[in-house]
Amino acid sequence: AQRVHEEILAEIERITAEIENRQNSIFEILNEKSTINADNQKYKTMLEQLNIRKAELSSRIIRGKSEESAQDSVIRTQTGQLDTANEAIKKLTEQIEQGNAEVVHLKEQIAKGSSEIDKKQQQYHREKSRLESLVNITERYDGYGNSIRKIMELKEQRPGILGVIADIVKVERKYETAIETALGGTIQNIVTDKESTAKELIAYLKQNKLGRATFLPLNAISGRNTLEKEPCIKENGVIGIASNLVRVSFEYENLARYLLGRILVVDNIDNALLIAKKYKYSLRIVTLEGEQLNPGGSMTGGAFKNSSNLLGRRREIEELKKSVSELSKSSTELKAKIADNRAKIASVRELIDADNKANREVSLAVNTEQMNLNQAKQKLSEIRIIYDKDKAETTEIDRQIELKMGK
Repeated sequence: AQRVHEEILAEIERITAEIENRQNSIFEILNEKSTINADNQKYKTMLEQLNIRKAELSSRIIRGKSEESAQDSVIRTQTGQLDTANEAIKKLTEQIEQGNAEVVHLKEQIAKGSSEIDKKQQQYHREKSRLESLVNITERYDGYGNSIRKIMELKEQRPGILGVIADIVKVERKYETAIETALGGTIQNIVTDKESTAKELIAYLKQNKLGRATFLPLNAISGRNTLEKEPCIKENGVIGIASNLVRVSFEYENLARYLLGRILVVDNIDNALLIAKKYKYSLRIVTLEGEQLNPGGSMTGGAFKNSSNLLGRRREIEELKKSVSELSKSSTELKAKIADNRAKIASVRELIDADNKANREVSLAVNTEQMNLNQAKQKLSEIRIIYDKDKAETTEIDRQIELKMGK
């Protein structure tokens, strides 16, 4: 019984010890469970915090992407505006260059026109001076005999005095020498309306002892037979009948035929001699250089000198009048053109000033746009840096979550 009792006590002690061991194990398990629960709560809290941070980052990433897109749009808009402004500057610069080139061209035209005006005015003054001199000489009848000048001084008071032959006959320059040779002394004959006028003028000359003059009353002059139908006009070298080579008013046609209708104009002395010989020296012939062959065979020639050049004087006056008029008109037109070019220069310069002003304004706008664009690009760069940083942080959070979940 004692032994059994001891065995029982030993068993009880063993059981008690085992119970204590079990209780210690339970306590350890409970402690470990508590620790695990605490760790789990900690991990849960950490996961919640990570998810919250991830949500925040996701929101920031979405917002950053939106801001990046918006900033890209701003940059495209500002780049387009900058390109438009630069194109406007380019166009304005081209317009300014064209305007300056046009101003240079107009100035060259003005300088050229001014030079032409100077030349024309010099020529105008020379020819006008020559014209005035010739008109003065003609009106004074310089080169005529004293009796002729005295009679012509009466022309304004005596309507019956029509003029001298040189006043009435007009001829081309190339025929002047021939016609003046053909007319000879008759070039100073005075033409009157009728015989009675001539008679009164002769009496005037006698009474005042002014010399002699030859008068040609139109009412008494009849156009004699001319050489128009004669075979000689078809000869080699013949230019024509002298009367047909001059220009006169209708009322003087008979006078021209009377003075020149029987005179043949030939190109040169050789042909004149052949014609004279063929027609047995019956014709009066003059050449373009002033040689003269008379009926009967006499000849006049040599160095032709006619200081008075009465026919050429009238022709030269007409030519000078026309030239002076044309020079005056041309100078006026050039002056108007120069004035027009100066007005154009003023207008072009106004446009250039306007373009320069616009260019400055656009350049200022370009600088502003460029600064805004640089700022936009800087902002975009900052957005992308934050965006990339948030994405990197999100990736790290995903890694940490994965690690936590794995545990």
